[in-house]
Amino acid sequence: MNEREPEFGALLRQLRLNAYMTMKDLSEASGVSVRGIGDLERGRRAAPQRRTVAALAVGLGLDEGRSDELLVAARRGAAAPNGSVAVRTFPRGINDFVGRDQELAWLQARASEQRDDTGGADHRPAVVTVSGPPGAGKTTLTLHAAQELADRFPDGRMVLDLRGMDDTPASTAELMLSVCKAFRVVDQELATAGPQGHAALYQDLLSKKRCLLVLDNARDEAQVRELLPEHGPAVVMVTSRRMLTGLDGAHRLVLGELSSGEAIAFLTAMIGTRRASAEPSAVEDVARQCAYLPLALRVAGSWLATRTGWTVRRLADRLAAEERRLDALVAGDRGVSAAFDLSYRQLTPDAARLFRRLALVPGPDAGSACAAQLIGKDLSAAEDTLEELVETGLLGTHGNRFKLHDLLRLYAHVRLDADEEAGEAEKVRADLYRWLLETTVVAGRWFEPDHGAPPADWRGLVDLSSAAMARDWLQTQGVNWLTALRAAAEEKDHALVVEVAESLHWFSDQWIFWGHWPEVFGMAALSAKALGDPVVEATQLNYRAWAVLICESRPEASLPLSAAALAIAVEAGDVSQQAWAHHYRAWAYRNLDRPGEAARHCNQAADLFASTGDLHGSLQAHHARSMNLLVDQNAEAALASYQRTRAFLDEAGDLVEPHIATTTRIGILSGTGRSFALLERWDDAVTNLRSAVRVCQDFGNPSVMSVQLVHLGQVLVAAGRVAEARDAFLACLELGSDANPRRIEESRAQITRLDAAASDSVR
Repeated sequence: MNEREPEFGALLRQLRLNAYMTMKDLSEASGVSVRGIGDLERGRRAAPQRRTVAALAVGLGLDEGRSDELLVAARRGAAAPNGSVAVRTFPRGINDFVGRDQELAWLQARASEQRDDTGGADHRPAVVTVSGPPGAGKTTLTLHAAQELADRFPDGRMVLDLRGMDDTPASTAELMLSVCKAFRVVDQELATAGPQGHAALYQDLLSKKRCLLVLDNARDEAQVRELLPEHGPAVVMVTSRRMLTGLDGAHRLVLGELSSGEAIAFLTAMIGTRRASAEPSAVEDVARQCAYLPLALRVAGSWLATRTGWTVRRLADRLAAEERRLDALVAGDRGVSAAFDLSYRQLTPDAARLFRRLALVPGPDAGSACAAQLIGKDLSAAEDTLEELVETGLLGTHGNRFKLHDLLRLYAHVRLDADEEAGEAEKVRADLYRWLLETTVVAGRWFEPDHGAPPADWRGLVDLSSAAMARDWLQTQGVNWLTALRAAAEEKDHALVVEVAESLHWFSDQWIFWGHWPEVFGMAALSAKALGDPVVEATQLNYRAWAVLICESRPEASLPLSAAALAIAVEAGDVSQQAWAHHYRAWAYRNLDRPGEAARHCNQAADLFASTGDLHGSLQAHHARSMNLLVDQNAEAALASYQRTRAFLDEAGDLVEPHIATTTRIGILSGTGRSFALLERWDDAVTNLRSAVRVCQDFGNPSVMSVQLVHLGQVLVAAGRVAEARDAFLACLELGSDANPRRIEESRAQITRLDAAASDSVR
């Protein structure tokens, strides 16, 4: 249709006004009802039949030419879909949309749930909320989805800016009125209904429209609720920084940052393929420094697009300094910090305090106990405050953990410097680090002989009522308490460093391949030396020898450490640490395939442990002797030795700390199985090794489990049970990063060999 040719409703209204007639006047003159005339003028009805047009022409006193014009307009309306007023009020500026394929598909699927409905009273319109942190691209995604969905909404698409971040957001009455006017509800009808009747007009209007209504930038649920159609075929998409959890029945999409690939594509689209391909690593750096946040990427892209003389590397270098990054991410009136400011200003005082103090948490995330420590509140109050930050889009979640987006973390640092009193931030940090280390000691002692559960009078913020909870806390908070330990070492708080390391000695068996145990025990050895305590120094050197030997798989490098521990222990007259030094030296020599030296040190360790009545040390010595015999492939002697070790463990009973007993039992089952394998007693071998794997699984120790799965796979291969062997190696791969890296590599290589052999046999 030619845009200059008026639609029937608009033409009818103009002719009526030209005749100085009200709807009531025209109704009386034509015989067409007032409501019918109003619906025709507003496009609520399809174009009228010819006789209705003729009656209106007579009522208006039109000449033949004007009557024909009105009839032609009616015919055009009849030919148009639904004969409705199609509202198009979408802004420009979303043509550079990149990525978000899954999110787009999800939005389209939700909109597709509105099929060929009649919009009856029982039909509930679809409501979709799109939330996320400032700058995540909520509006851009929603408008792009709306454009993609245009054909499904013949009555139009309309965007309402709710101005949720303004000091005075748009009122519901104001927004309803704008919708009514966009759909051509005439002023007279609005005036007749009065302000109190506009809501009814609004609901009646939308109940008959197959349209898409985008409510952009909503402040909260209250602002949105009255704008939602009560029934009909409409679809409503709401964007907000808040999650709007109080909206019942809404479909919810929470946006995060873009993927790395999407972010690079975004920048490439802004600066051009030739420029991006000339400096691919610099483009990757800029994307990473923008933390893949769409707003930051747009600002960075704008910088490069308007400064064609700049290299991409120049901007990457400018963004590299974290303390200046937010200042650099400003282009004209658009800036990342400004977007964050809008949300921060709406926080309650407690939420604002917690937000900025979360910048002090050294790790990538925090729990509710950490939040409570930061703001000096109980857990319940801290959880409420965390939820406020999540609801406002300033804090993300991962399970029961809370995480600041990288750029929001930088912004939190800015607010911390600006809004906390001088010296307060350092005091909060020091208190946080002290709390982290005190909690670490209590959690670690779950695994130490003669300690176990926290003392009855302990009132910590973290629930450490079981060993499993203690292990979970130590692992999830590893980055945090390690940073706190480093700070304590730098501040020369030697007693605390030693106390923490000592409490983690036996726990380290639960998390062998974390990667930081040599550092932990190395710091403790230096602190012990500074304290002038040779026994403690020998102890921590022994622990470090274990870490280098087992965690880093460097037996040769561990020997000087255990030798130093032995020399210090001999000089100090400490038999226990002499025994442990011999034990670790025996272990290193066994791994270096030097059986004679391994056996000599093993015997010395056993004698020294026995002389001091060290039950746990003696158990390890028994086990070590069994392993020496297995490595020597003396199967019968190894079996007998493992039986003696099991008998020793059974006789000791509850005197052995539970996790030490379990770890040793796994070793006994595994060693027994491998000894049976040397004798080609395959069923006995597999039975024992499967039992070892099951105990590992119940124990929740993936590092030890990875070792046992490889042993099982190797024995199954030797037994000719290839399919079962492949399953064992595959199970090892599925353990992930907490498994022994060497066993992961070995499993991957074994699967490749087995698959190649199977392929060759088919040929």
